[in-house]
Amino acid sequence: MTEPRCPYFGKCGGCASQDLEYNSQLETKKDKLAKAIGFDNIQIFSGQEYAYRHRMDPIFHSKGLGFREKGSWHKAVDVKQCVISNPKLNSLIGEIRELFQGVDSFDHKHNKGTFRYAVIRTPPSDSSVSIVLNTEAENLETARQRIVQFAAETSASNVLITYVIPQRDVSVSEKYEVVKGTDMIHEEYLGRTFWYPIQGFFQNNHEMSERMHSYCHERLRLYPTDETHLLDLYGGVGTFGIINAGFFQTVTTVESYAPAVNACQKNMVENKISNLNPVLLDAKRLRTLELPRPLHVIADPPRSGIHPKALKRMKELQPELILYVSCNIKLLGRELKELDTYVIKSAALFDLFPQTPHQEAVIELVPNP
Repeated sequence: MTEPRCPYFGKCGGCASQDLEYNSQLETKKDKLAKAIGFDNIQIFSGQEYAYRHRMDPIFHSKGLGFREKGSWHKAVDVKQCVISNPKLNSLIGEIRELFQGVDSFDHKHNKGTFRYAVIRTPPSDSSVSIVLNTEAENLETARQRIVQFAAETSASNVLITYVIPQRDVSVSEKYEVVKGTDMIHEEYLGRTFWYPIQGFFQNNHEMSERMHSYCHERLRLYPTDETHLLDLYGGVGTFGIINAGFFQTVTTVESYAPAVNACQKNMVENKISNLNPVLLDAKRLRTLELPRPLHVIADPPRSGIHPKALKRMKELQPELILYVSCNIKLLGRELKELDTYVIKSAALFDLFPQTPHQEAVIELVPNP
């Protein structure tokens, strides 16, 4: 056991592992992964134990800004600084707390009030704040003017207002307006620039995400790929596809979120990639897409995993290699059983979420000889 660094530990609902030595956290995660996939030879990659996150979604509450109380979804703990967030993010927490004192905060139990979330993103070379408002609040225009004032004073490069109906507890929406900057944000992996929607998903630990991309790049380098093709499934804004495009004749990214596909097209131009085809398609409809052979696959699904129809189709395609990137270890174990014509060649654990029970895994699968 160790002394938690966070003064809110035990009250805030996050960072439940802070009282455990970090090496113990890593060993526990490794054991859980090994048990889930039935494979013991797991490489562990870790980085900063604290100050690593560059996205947080704190909530407005009657006393300021904070996070949900442990065990009480409708209550908040007032938080001035977050020990797992990077310095720039904590600086923006301070700015928001100062400039939005006394606002009409949203009551999550009764679905009333105006100010809901402040979605803060601070990758190494950019920053954004998205203030989430209740669309049915009576004083929306007053709230909007306050955000306009904040945009003029904040150090954040981009400021958005996001509108969400009171019945939905989410911090992103297709209904938003840009008050300052743009609705896109960017960061670099392995010398390549990637733009992504502020309203979309992107990994929130830059250091470890880049190491994970480097690892996957090096695994692919071990194979003769010059005359093969890559399917980047759940491809997002094209990170895996673009980073590895030089290894393959062609790359196809499949993604169901239209703004991410648009960002992928922008990233192709930004990184001078000409052999990539971004496809707007739900993974469950993978069967409708003609794919060239021989084929390699990188699959990086959300926590819900690979859709059963996509998993079945992927097995039928008989790729020569599958790199499965997973953030849901229990589900990963079940899905690997569906890919019963493949065996694990290597497994790696990437600790993108120190002080929490979460982890990212990369499993290298090859056909069972």
